[in-house]
Amino acid sequence: MNKKLSIIIPILNEEATLEKILEQVYLASVFDYEKEIIVIDDGSTDKTAEILEKIKDKFNLIILKHKERHGKGRALRTGFERVTGQVVIIQDADLEYSPNDYENLLKVFENTGSAVYGSRNINPDRKGYSHYVFGVWLLTKVNNILFNSKLTDTYTCYKLFPSDLIKSIQLKSNGFEIEAEITAKILKKGKDIKEVPIKYNPRKFKDGKKIKIIDGLKGLWTIIRYRIIN
Repeated sequence: MNKKLSIIIPILNEEATLEKILEQVYLASVFDYEKEIIVIDDGSTDKTAEILEKIKDKFNLIILKHKERHGKGRALRTGFERVTGQVVIIQDADLEYSPNDYENLLKVFENTGSAVYGSRNINPDRKGYSHYVFGVWLLTKVNNILFNSKLTDTYTCYKLFPSDLIKSIQLKSNGFEIEAEITAKILKKGKDIKEVPIKYNPRKFKDGKKIKIIDGLKGLWTIIRYRIIN
């Protein structure tokens, strides 16, 4: 059976970077995996839909659409339902994360069969806004205390899973707190999460950075909530 990597890309108003990131994803090396590129347009109001329609054949895209904006979590859930690959990775539609790191995550997965996160915080050249770096550190610290783990970056975009694992988890989050929910529920199932260093180039707020302080608070509550309940 041929191996397939499903790449899930949630999109909201990313007309400026969309074609460039999709080209990077399309050209990225992934060993002997076939790529399945699934994009979810979460109610974009710019030219995102027009661009996707124009380039869908060029990059062999599977396009899913939400008529209204629901949030990154809902977009990911829509994407997970559609995957047919044995392995799944999440990719943002901006240029903060480099698809050239895919093989680093896949190599660890091939050796362990575990979920693998690309950590920004074990890269000595880590970049980022100080309040975001602190927020991720805090959320990761709380996660580690409550779930007895030793992760360094639970809010990284680059999360790679065996597809049967992510499909076995009933996800409920609609917003950015999906990052906390995924990690909590994987750990609660007793599954291991490995980490590898990745490159990270944070974009400026004027360029469309979307995560807010309220998203961090929702994430904190999500970690606590799923430690207590299913």
